[in-house]
Order: sequence, then C-alpha cells, then structure tokens
Amino acid sequence: MNAADLERTLRKKIRGEVRFDAGSRALYASDASNYRQVPVGLVVPRDADDVRAAVEACRRHGVPVLPRGAGTSLAGQCCNVAVVLDFTKYMNRILELDPERRFARVEPGVVLDSLRSRAEARHLTFGPDPSTHSRCTLGGMIGNNSCGTHSLLAGKTVDNIEELHLLLYDGTELTVGATDDAQYDAIVKQGGRRAEIYSRLRSIRDQHSVNIRARFPGIPRRVSGYNLDELLPERGFHVARALVGSEGSCAIVLDAKVRLIQSPQHRSLVGLGYADAFEAADHVPEILEFAPIGLEGFEGAMVDGLRVKGAANLDLLPAGRGILLVEFGADDPKQAADAALSLVERLKRSLNAPVSRIYTAVESKAVWKLRESGPRAAANIPGTPPRFEGWDDAAVAPEKLGPYLRELRRLLDDYEYNATFYGHFGHGCIHMQVSFDLRSEAGVRKYGAFVNDAADLIVRHGGSISGEHGDGKSRSALLPKMFGPELMSAFVAFKSAWDPDNKLNPGNIVNAPQPTQHLRLASGAVQLVPDTRFRFPDDGGSLAVAADRCIGIGECRKQDSGVMCPSYMVTLEEEHSTRGRAHMLAEALRGDVLRGGWNDEQVKRSLDLCLSCKACKSECPTNVDIATYRAEFLSHYYEQHRRPLHAYAFGMVDRWLSLASVSPMLANAMMQARGLNGLVKKALDIAPQRTMPRLAPVSFRTLARRRRARTSGGDVILWIDTFNNSFHPETSQAALDVLTAAGCTVSIPAQSLCCGRPLYDFGLLDQATAYLRRILTALAEPIDAGIPIVVLEPSCASVFRDELRSLLPGDVRAERLRTQTFLLSEFLERRVPGYVPPALTGPILLHGHCHHKAVMKMTDEESLLRKTGAELRVPDAGCCGMAGSFGFDAGKYEISQAIGERVLLPAVRGASAETLIVSDGFSCREQIEQATGRHALHLADVLQLATPRIKD
Repeated sequence: MNAADLERTLRKKIRGEVRFDAGSRALYASDASNYRQVPVGLVVPRDADDVRAAVEACRRHGVPVLPRGAGTSLAGQCCNVAVVLDFTKYMNRILELDPERRFARVEPGVVLDSLRSRAEARHLTFGPDPSTHSRCTLGGMIGNNSCGTHSLLAGKTVDNIEELHLLLYDGTELTVGATDDAQYDAIVKQGGRRAEIYSRLRSIRDQHSVNIRARFPGIPRRVSGYNLDELLPERGFHVARALVGSEGSCAIVLDAKVRLIQSPQHRSLVGLGYADAFEAADHVPEILEFAPIGLEGFEGAMVDGLRVKGAANLDLLPAGRGILLVEFGADDPKQAADAALSLVERLKRSLNAPVSRIYTAVESKAVWKLRESGPRAAANIPGTPPRFEGWDDAAVAPEKLGPYLRELRRLLDDYEYNATFYGHFGHGCIHMQVSFDLRSEAGVRKYGAFVNDAADLIVRHGGSISGEHGDGKSRSALLPKMFGPELMSAFVAFKSAWDPDNKLNPGNIVNAPQPTQHLRLASGAVQLVPDTRFRFPDDGGSLAVAADRCIGIGECRKQDSGVMCPSYMVTLEEEHSTRGRAHMLAEALRGDVLRGGWNDEQVKRSLDLCLSCKACKSECPTNVDIATYRAEFLSHYYEQHRRPLHAYAFGMVDRWLSLASVSPMLANAMMQARGLNGLVKKALDIAPQRTMPRLAPVSFRTLARRRRARTSGGDVILWIDTFNNSFHPETSQAALDVLTAAGCTVSIPAQSLCCGRPLYDFGLLDQATAYLRRILTALAEPIDAGIPIVVLEPSCASVFRDELRSLLPGDVRAERLRTQTFLLSEFLERRVPGYVPPALTGPILLHGHCHHKAVMKMTDEESLLRKTGAELRVPDAGCCGMAGSFGFDAGKYEISQAIGERVLLPAVRGASAETLIVSDGFSCREQIEQATGRHALHLADVLQLATPRIKD
C-alpha cells in the first residue's frame, strides 16, 4: 500500500475533504474505548457520490475502509488501520419524515437528537435513546445496535430499522429490508451480486437455523455477534436487520429508513431506594409487571462520586445503596400518574419495602441528569485509581439479574477490582467501569484473565457478552464462548457474503485479536514527560495524565445545549472539539505519530480556536480542562517561536490601559482616528469589522481617589478589575453602592492590581504567576484576616478560584484567596444574611459569562434576579463568541460571530425594548453591543437601578 498514491487519487475524485496528515490520523486513532489504531487517512464525504468514489479508490489500492459516526463507541470498533469515513460534517440530512406512515429516511451522519426533535413536533420519536443521544449518529447506532434508557418502550435499534441503502466494498449498491419468499425468488432469478448475497444468506440460515434458535439467548439485550436470527422465517428474512450491529464490517450505510413510534407526551418518574443493588435487581421482575417505559438502576457508590464532585439535587434521590428509577409514559397525564402511584402502593406492601418518591416534571429532569452524569463521576473520583470500560455492558434475562450481580461482585472481589454497577436493570443490561490497570504488562494480563472469566460467568447465566455497546476489540475474541464453533463459522460466512476481501473494518466480530491487543495506554509509552508551569494538582503533577482524562465519550460534540464546545458547534470539526484537542495533546506527548512535541504546528492549530471558555472543565464528564492545557502548551511553544505583536497588546492590556488612563480622551481620539485606527488593527491582527472599545473619561480608581474611598479596613474588599475600571467605572461604583446599601463596609485595594487573565490566552504563564504573587503580597493582611473579596468580572474570579491553585499549589495564602473570592451575586446570597434585592419590574434576559457558568455556576445570580420580582429569562445560549481577545482576532472573527449567532445574538435582537439585557462579563457585553446595538448591564448596574428603595 502506498498511502501517498491513495491520497492523490482521493483528492482527484472527492468533492469533500481528504486528510492524510499526521494530525488527522492522530485525531482518529482512538474512540471512546481503551483501544488505539492509527488510521491510514480520513475522508469527510459531502455526499453518497463521494462515498462511492472513496471506496472505489480504496479498493483499487487494496486499503480497508472504516465507516464512522461520532466515534463514541466503547468497544474499539471505531479504530482500525483503514481509511476512515466521517459522515458527521456533511452527510447529516433528514431526507424524509412521514408522520402518517411513521418513518424517516436519514443519512448516516444525522445526530439522534436532531431526528428526535423533528419527530417530536408530530408527537413521534425514534425509540432507542443511548446516553450519547446529543451527538451519536444514526449510522453509528445502526453499526452498534444501540439501545438506551427506553428500550422497554422501543427495543433496540434493530427493532426500528425498516430498510438500509448500502454500498459494499466491491462497489455493489443495493437496498435491503424484509424479504418474503416471492421477493426472494425474484431477487435470485434476477441474478448478479445481489442474488449471490441473498442465496448465501439463505444457505447460512437453512444450515444453522437449529443452532441459531438454540444458542442465541432469548433475552431483550442480545447484541453480540451478527443478527443471524433476523434471517429466520419467523423474522421475515429481514436482511436490513441482520446487518444492524455489524459494526461496519459488512457494508456501508448510505441512508436508512427507520421506524418512528408514538412518543408518550406525559411521563411520571418514581425513585426507589433499596438496601443494595442486589436487592434492587431482585425486585425488577415485580416492577416490570406494571409496564414501565424505563427502568434504570445504580449503586450508591455512584451517588458518592456525584457528591464528591459537588453535584446538585442529590437530595432528590431516595435513601438506599441500590436505587431504581422507574418511568411511566402515556398520552393521558392521569394514566401516567396513576401507574406510578399504583407501583408505589404495591411496593409499600412488599417485604423489605423500598423508600419511594414520585417526582414532579422539574424534579424528573434533574434526576435524569444525575443518572446520565453519575457513571463518569463514580469512575473519576480524584485520588482513586482510574476506571475503564472493558466489561461494561453484559446482559442477562431480567429475572436472573440479582444472582448474576452477586456472582459478578464476587468475581470482581477475587480480582481485587473496584467497580460501580449501573444500567438498564429493566432489560438486565449492566454497565460499569472497572479499576483495570491497562498500563503495565502484569495489569494487562490480569485484565485479559478477568474478561475471560467474566465471559464464562455471563454464558453460565444464559446472557449476552454485549448487551448494548457491541463487540469490537473488547469482546469479539470472546464470542466463541457464547456461540460455539458452528455459529462462529456461520458468522465468518455471513461476513464473507458481504465482504469477501475482508476490507470493511476487519478484525471485529470475526477473526478478532485478543482484548489485550491494541490497548491505547499499553501500546506506547509517553515519550515526552515535560516540566510544566501549571502543577496539575489533581493529576499527579502530570500534563500527560491530565490529557488522558479524556475517554472519548464525545459530550463535547453536542450541538444544541450547554457551552462546551463552542468552536465545535460551528465548525463540526473533530480537531476543534474538546475531545479532539485532548487527543491531539496526548498524541503529541506520545510522540509516534505527532513528533513535533511543544513545536507541533498541528497541535497548535487545534488549540487556536479554543476560546478558553472553561466549559469542558465542568461539562465534560471527566473534567478535561483544555483552557489550562492550551495555556501550558503555548507557554512552551513560544519558547521556540516569536510571539505575535497582538499577544503583548492584548495579553498585557492592563499596562496599556494604565498608560492610557493618564489621558483617556487623547487615547480614544487616537484609536478612533480613521487612518491610525486602520493601521493599529492591521498591526495587531484585529478584525476590521470590530470597533475599539472607548475608555471612560475618568477611571474608577481616579474617581475613588477623588472621593477618598476606603483602601483598608472594612469587612469586604471590592476587587477593581482592569476592564470595569477603565471602560465601565459606573459598574464598579454601582457595586460599591449596592454593597454599602446592603450594610457592608467596603474597601478597595490601595494598589492597582490585575489578575492577569489575558496573559493565559498567549501562554504568558511566568508573567501570570508574577501577577498572582504580587496580589498575594499586596493583600496579605486582609487575606490572612479572612476578609472576603468581591469580584465583578467572572474571568477574574475564575483566576482566583481555578488557575491560582494550579500555579501555586500548597501556598496557604493562595488557598485562602481562592476560598475568599466571591462574585457579587454569590456574596449577596451567601454572606449577607437577610439581604433582599431591590424590587424590579419587567423582563430581564440574563446571559452568563462562560467562566461564571463553568467555575462558579449561575445559581446565585439567577436566584437574586428572581427575588427582584422581574420576569427572568435565561436562554441556553452557550458562549457569546467574544471570549476576551478571541473575537477581535481577524482570523477568528467569522467563528466568533457564528458562535454568537447560534443563540445569544438572535435572543437579544428578539427581546423587547423594555427588556434589560444582563451579562457580567465585559467581553459578553461588548459582543452584544457590537453585534446588536443593545447595551447590556452588569448585575451591579441592575441592582443599583432600585437602590434608592433600600435607602428609603
């Protein structure tokens, strides 16, 4: 194989994107599993013609092909030495949605939630709903035979597929579905490749039907192996469904016709608390008699993990160490509520009755969020050994779940492994991450022995080695234990019927390597172990360990909620997702594909569109912190490269603003002068569309000196940040007035201090550390005295609450400053007893700064504004797109605007004239004003509007 020749051929044939560079290959070397294989290259097809051309080129060069969805597979089936086809960027259209006949036709890159949102408008849905619903694709779900929380309602993906439009490696194109005898005869009579395939499939069925009926477990969650049972006469010789779960090893899906079902419009959720997970599992058959649409379970250890991470709403969960969530659904709200009540009444009379609770709609949403986020919290508790997939989705009949879990716990104990059970108890499918050692040779051997014993255990209980996540590299080699040699030969024949050259995702399901091969952590030692400026206190002081926090689950690829990841939301590029950047850094530290280390331009490119919003630090299930990793990387990169001029202009903006404060009017005149303004923008790479913010005529510090503001003593310090001081002194004054009216004695720092936030964007970490040490020295006395510090700019507060600890771990005064730092809303809500905000009327639209949402949370701000009596609206707007200097950068302006236009800016334009637009971040307010002409206010400004009411 000559990869360069193949790349040239592809570039001539493909309208989409062809990427054989080291960075792209590194990005797609791993998925959400424990495995890693570096692909030959990447193709991002624009349409089916591109797919045809790509497969033809690969066939001509004898190169395998791997069709891939969102890359969230947990068993390694999305890693291979092949050309990867990524359908998510372009082939993501819903081609048809027929509410009358209840079906949709979709391209393979359609995200599940996109289809469900469209269908829900007609009270329909696509039933399977895995936890990755916000980013998983229909193509990937078909490949894996995905299930999800509501498989009790809708079954597996296989149960919801009507037809598949396929492309084979040999170029054959065909549409397959259910096939009656007359249709089969017509296909065979027609002759050709399709007839050959159908004849071979019929032969496989007829030869092995007895064994298929005998050895395929009759349980709801049999996902392992090829679906030969779908070829049986009683299943209608359903060729499309036989291919579901084949992991891209037989055919490439160009589009699919999927079944839609009625979506219950009213839900009722019950929480049940048992003594332990085993007792909870024992009661599953009894609960199933009430026909719930969802029955989930988890151990109390998952709650412990959530508690360590400070998760909200844990008080909603019932007491107990084994918890079940039982959901009922109906179009009649009374019917759903009555079903929940009937279950609770029955269980109250049972032996060892559980603690029970029926949730409101608002509570239900919070509880389901805990269920979705809990597994990763339990698996990633700081100070405990990491846990991994590897035996994560085996399934048994629901009535055997209790005995199976007891034996599984004994097996885990025998191997001295820790794990937390959770999953789809109603269908007997159990997930867990286990404390495998996947780095050392001894640990890998032990892992291999465990999964072999675990496979024997599941077979003894009549279960399936995989009940949801597929076989892949984790479990394919274990399938002979479950199916025996005759059915394994049938699987080989099935694969050969479709892909006789073994070029489609080879090594999965049949002819598979052992689970201990191709392990990501064991297949190559970290070669670069650098000294770092950040100390990474939660990762043993190691950037490599920190980057490996990413387990590839892809939460950062969601497109319609939260903040993470703003650049991915508008580019749909893997390299601009949190996962992509973490993988890129990890690969750079590994050094076998990306060999530039700190000088690697592809790593830098992937980090360039990071807005340092910190959303990943809170929204990523494993708390990956790309903003910190980016600053660290840049600090080393610029040791070997010259920093651009704008890095000093923006990074050290506090110094330039200090100089400009001598004569703000002159500075404004110079910056607004037509010729000079253009020269400055060009020199500093500032987008010509941007307006330079105007300095206030007098800074707040100047005003404070004139008014002889207190600079020592008092019971609270008001931090005077660079931006409010220079551009919005009225906001600093408003905060001073509000705090004073609340009964506080307020002082301001005697010296001009800056937290240094802009320095991090350009890797100026030595200077940033110096800024922090200066603050600790200047404010030593009040910090040591425990005086709280109120910060108006969220990005400044996040420096004290986050970066400070990582740059100066172990510094006692730094830790005090971290815990004594409050935003205005936090301070008024938590530290001023009895504070009642002034009354306001009318609507308020609140947009939270990214750091506010990620590090401090918006709870106090929202609570305070609601107490004013105003009509508060908080759109799920994500990032504003400005992000400090990011939005001023000429090369990033379009991205900045696209991020803002996703939700925030349209929401502001749509707000009535009397609506107050509130945002505490200077960057956010600037983006809003420059893009919409609306003037946004800080919380302090809003509270000051009615401060006279307090004085009265």
